Amino acid sequence: MTFQQELETTLKNDERFVAQDGQLLKPRIQDAVTALDADLLRALLASPTLRSHFFKEVDSFTIFDQEKFMWVVNSKEFLPDSFTSYRNKIGLSANDRDLLASSNEISLVWPYKDCVLEGGQDREEEKREEVFYNETLSPDEVGRLLAPKAFRNAVRYSDSVVEPVDTFDADENLIIKGNNLLALSTLLERYEGHVKCIYIDPPYNTGSDGFNYNDRFNHSTWLTFMRNRLSLARRLLSENGTIFVSLDDKEAHYCKVLMDEIFGRENFVADISHKARASVSNDKVISVSHNHLLFFARNERQIYEERAKYGLSKDTSTFKLKDNRGYYKLVPVDGPGGAKKGNPYYDFLGVSGYWRFSKSTMQKMYEDGLIVKQGNSLQQKYYKSKADGQRQTITTWWDEGLLTSSASSTLSRTLDLEFSNPKNESLIELVLEFATQPGDLVLDFFLGSGTTAAVAHKMRRKYLGIEQMDYITDVTVPRLKKVIAGDQSGVSSAQDWQGGGSFVYAELAEQSEELLDALQTTSTSSEVQAVLNRATESGLLRPSVLPEQLTSVNGEFAALTLDEQKRIAAELIDKNRLYINASDVDDVEFGLRASDIAFTKSFYQKGR
Repeated sequence: MTFQQELETTLKNDERFVAQDGQLLKPRIQDAVTALDADLLRALLASPTLRSHFFKEVDSFTIFDQEKFMWVVNSKEFLPDSFTSYRNKIGLSANDRDLLASSNEISLVWPYKDCVLEGGQDREEEKREEVFYNETLSPDEVGRLLAPKAFRNAVRYSDSVVEPVDTFDADENLIIKGNNLLALSTLLERYEGHVKCIYIDPPYNTGSDGFNYNDRFNHSTWLTFMRNRLSLARRLLSENGTIFVSLDDKEAHYCKVLMDEIFGRENFVADISHKARASVSNDKVISVSHNHLLFFARNERQIYEERAKYGLSKDTSTFKLKDNRGYYKLVPVDGPGGAKKGNPYYDFLGVSGYWRFSKSTMQKMYEDGLIVKQGNSLQQKYYKSKADGQRQTITTWWDEGLLTSSASSTLSRTLDLEFSNPKNESLIELVLEFATQPGDLVLDFFLGSGTTAAVAHKMRRKYLGIEQMDYITDVTVPRLKKVIAGDQSGVSSAQDWQGGGSFVYAELAEQSEELLDALQTTSTSSEVQAVLNRATESGLLRPSVLPEQLTSVNGEFAALTLDEQKRIAAELIDKNRLYINASDVDDVEFGLRASDIAFTKSFYQKGR
């Protein structure tokens, strides 16, 4: 019995609340709640489900949440997918509901804040209609949605072999294809409190970045989308863990207030601005050249104390090359900003470009062994002794040539990536240098082309990556295979990367595959109807769709062509309910292979 059914049944057991036609009399229920009617309270307490939702245990007392119960009763016939307790505005609030002009204790509120948005897309051009599950009205749906999922098609990639696997090693790097909200809730089973650093580059909600949702509530939908994911992300962080969120001015400031609420204002560390564009937009009043990195800690004091032990200096663990002068790393010698920053242009050792130093200085550095030519680039030796001798507190302005989008586009061409605007490796290197040590666990749940995983691999960090778009198999996995093979792009030289290591790729197991495959092979309207009947029986139609509206016998649906029926049927199968829960992994109805079942059970084994 669902939460709503249990509530309705409990209330209807009291004849005072039932009309002659069998409908609940809400005014009488409201009067009983206002009077704290003893019989009503006893009935609610007798149900473990209702007790857990409407009562709180404080010391030895049981407290009734009168306001929450009244809101549920007054809601739109308990409909979970279209109702929210928040007003249809975005703003600051003192009590989490009513908007206000000013207050000492405030939070950001917006429509559907009290809901969970699954947010599933397979392709960037795919536009989804939102299905919001209200956390109070639909705990059953939310629980089912966020339950740990089964895996399928697990494969290990290493420098010597690509092989299917049916067991999971706790030390493995893991790449997951699937909805990132559901993948995050799945990772909690094994990794809660174990992630040292999270870096994400989420959709910026610019209208052209793949965040394809209902335009009317686009901004509030984005906030709900991010709140759901950031709330789970916080649980994955270790006590000394950190999170970096990359955004532009469109949503960065709203996200800062949202993260204040989730992580605590006291755990805000910095808003890092980094140079993202070298070019100038002449059609703007002011040409924006930077992006934001919102930097929060799980526990800010632990981060401060941890870094204080090292004199607040920059991590020098990346100085792995060595000559007779000591340990060093290679850094670019080209001049960021070119002529605009006064950097000279000339040819040196057959390489033309803008350089940081004059030609005479460059020549002297080369003669002293401080300049190294690598392919078509020149690198400068930067010694650990120099870094150790400087108190290098990190500032909030990161301005280095390799952080720009043009640098990442060059990397994309070098790697032959069919991917627009990948994050450049030098930016991720700075984040991981600052926030992690070799062996620490890094997470990126908007993995994209795989930049975070690629840099973490080269820097000898462990990593978890999540991507739900189909390009994960065509772009992300091939890129990481190149890293294992010893690819020398990006930060490889600075990290002395020569190749090696491995990662496991696995997919969240969907129920949709068999249904949608069957739909594609249908050749008659009756066969389409049979697929719809199966979806209906399994509870896999969108909640807003009534089965009688989708009959091929009569009505508008029957008048459609076969191709139109197949297209509409595919759209109406509810993708929010199509992942197989790990608890159902042995159910033969889902058709998982023995290796999928074994891998899933291995992943959820306790004792890391």
